[in-house]
Amino acid sequence: MTTKPALLLVCAALATAAPIVASTPASAAPCPDVAVVFARGTNEPPGLGSVGGPFVDDLRTRVAPRTVEGTAVDYPASNDFASSPTAGADAARALIESTAANCPNTKIVLGGYSQGAAVIELATNEMSPQTADHVAASALFGTPRTSFSGMLAGGPLPTLAPQYAANSIDQCNQADPICWEGGWDMGAHVSYVQSGKVAQSADFVASRL
Repeated sequence: MTTKPALLLVCAALATAAPIVASTPASAAPCPDVAVVFARGTNEPPGLGSVGGPFVDDLRTRVAPRTVEGTAVDYPASNDFASSPTAGADAARALIESTAANCPNTKIVLGGYSQGAAVIELATNEMSPQTADHVAASALFGTPRTSFSGMLAGGPLPTLAPQYAANSIDQCNQADPICWEGGWDMGAHVSYVQSGKVAQSADFVASRL
């Protein structure tokens, strides 16, 4: 597949065009039953993002009356792929390890969309080994996997640490050029809610809680 430089601009424009859905934690309790740490996609405004918001809402519905709190990873989510994912991984790691330390009985769920999925993967490789015992499941969407994604990243793409793999679901819409090698449809990259894969992932994660 020949990559056109203009496709990067299309990626950014379409990611920005995705609907943004906010999610409000169901409980103000300091330690919820379930804590979702989610990293949004490139160029999405701060928050859980267009995928993370619906995912948290779907999961909350499935595991009620248990409390589910969604917390967004605070990172740039910019087109500066040399620094943004690394900054995100540092922020995600600190947030996850803090949650595990302060709320040891809380089940942690990791999630990320597009660049955010790479952020979560990087973070799992940097966290202390004991942190994995607190993570019940992971859900990734449109994870950078293709040669095109590698070109944008300017280097090797991350993978989820082995100790998290068994309880992880990695969703890729057909023809999504970020995760489907040879994919050409950027519309597929911004359609994870519409394709039903967010709901499927909520089912998967709920079965691990």
